[in-house]
Amino acid sequence: MGFPGTWMTESQSVVYRVVPKCACSTIGQIMYYSDHGEYFDGDIHDATTGLHKWAHDDSKESISSVVHGHDSFAFTCVRNPYTRILSSFFDKICGIQRNGKRYRGNMVPMLIQKYGIEVGGEDGKQEFDQIQSFRRFLLFARDTIRWRRPMDPDIHWSASSGHVSTFIVNGGRYDKIFWTEQFNEGMQSVLDQIEVPNPVDLAAVPRFNESEGHGPKRAHPVEDYFDDLSMHLVYEMYKRDFDLFKYDFENPGNKLPIGEIDLDEIHAKLGD
Repeated sequence: MGFPGTWMTESQSVVYRVVPKCACSTIGQIMYYSDHGEYFDGDIHDATTGLHKWAHDDSKESISSVVHGHDSFAFTCVRNPYTRILSSFFDKICGIQRNGKRYRGNMVPMLIQKYGIEVGGEDGKQEFDQIQSFRRFLLFARDTIRWRRPMDPDIHWSASSGHVSTFIVNGGRYDKIFWTEQFNEGMQSVLDQIEVPNPVDLAAVPRFNESEGHGPKRAHPVEDYFDDLSMHLVYEMYKRDFDLFKYDFENPGNKLPIGEIDLDEIHAKLGD
């Protein structure tokens, strides 16, 4: 199995387990800059050099050695399940991707046909009932996670705890897990623990939000998208995320955590 979704600087200063929709573009660019003194020109997910990635065969041995030996500081970043699934909907379902096409080819037409969702027309820019469509998408997301039908769950809406756990199960240990909602504070705590060739000034880092502009703007407050049934579906999918990462299930409008992350608890419960 190894360490899917794991990135490491070429200098081996730090190891990061990517969790989709949790500031991964910005984190990857910070790691790239810390080694090279410049940002990658383009989407960091497309970078094939300058950063070790598990997806690259020539990086696997280096990553495995460092993680198993715990020779570098290892971290990840998580996000409120309510805002994460909303972001996935607007970016991946309603949005046109950077290749100019719909995400995953025929998935969106299938969703329109089977679940009755709307996505804002061909270009994703027309008016539509965002709340109704999002709630129908939630049913689809739940079906993929619970029954793996009509397809396996996508990495962008499968539970964060599932991504986080593979690193632990396969022999890694996190030194830090922080929240997207307190990004600068969390990322600074990582940078304070490592030595990098090029110091990073977080206040000067651009926001590399690759999904921005892909799809329609969210027209309502977060809490408006979640009625009682929607909250039930979200809890069914993301109970472990709420529990382990200390987010507020009762109030979709509160994106901030309500407790402290306990790394020992996470390693114990996700290391099975």
